[in-house]
Amino acid sequence: MEQQAVAPPSLSPGRSPPAESKNPSRILWITLSVTLICGIICTAVAGALSFTQSPSKPLLQVVRLNFQNRPGSPMNQSAFVDKSKNTVTYYVTSPSNQTTAVLFDSENSYVCYRPAEQNSCYLRMMDSRDRDTVQTSFNLSEHRVDQLPLPNDKTTYYREFLGIVPGRPVRPEEVGEAIQALCEQLPIYWVKKKDGPAKQRLIYLCIDICFPSNICVSICFYYLPE
Repeated sequence: MEQQAVAPPSLSPGRSPPAESKNPSRILWITLSVTLICGIICTAVAGALSFTQSPSKPLLQVVRLNFQNRPGSPMNQSAFVDKSKNTVTYYVTSPSNQTTAVLFDSENSYVCYRPAEQNSCYLRMMDSRDRDTVQTSFNLSEHRVDQLPLPNDKTTYYREFLGIVPGRPVRPEEVGEAIQALCEQLPIYWVKKKDGPAKQRLIYLCIDICFPSNICVSICFYYLPE
C-alpha cells in the first residue's frame, strides 16, 4: 500500500511569521541604565537631606579674641582659643612691639610663659584661678566676641611673683605638644608662686596681662636661692 506524502501546512495569507526574540544584550543595557539612573537619583536625594540637616555654620575650633585698649593704655593683646587642644594663648605686645606669650594648657594643667626677648620658657602648674580664666575664654569664644574691653574702673589689679627654680630644666617630651610648639627649641624652667622675692633678690622681668574677668596681673619673675 503506497504511503502518501503529507505536505507541510501552508501559512495562511493573513498570518505573519512569529517575531524573533529580543537581543539579550539590549535587555541588559536597558536594565543597567535604569539602575544607574535610580542610583543617581537616590544619591542626590540623600545629599540634599544631609545638607539640610547639617548646621549652616561649622563650629570653629580656633577663635581669636581681640582686646580693645582703653584710651591712653599702652597695652595691646589678643587671645587664641583652641577648643580642639583645650588651650588658650594670650599674646601681649609692648609699646616697643615686643610680644610675650602666655599659654594655658588645661589638658595637661600647665601654664607656660614665653617672655619677649628671652631665650627660655617658664612653666608652672595651673590653679583654680587659671581654670576659671580658661573657662571664661571658652564661653566668650562660643558667643564669637570679636573685641573685649581692657581695664575699666571695675578692674582688679594685683601683682604675682614667680620664682625661677635654677638648675631644673624641663624635658620637652613631658609637657605636651602645645608647649613644645610655643617654646620650640628653647629650654623650659619650673617656676613657683611666692609671696614676694627676698629683699636681696632683684626682679628682672615683669609681664602685664589682662583677662576677660576684669582682672589684670603684673607677673614678675626672679630667681629663687639655690
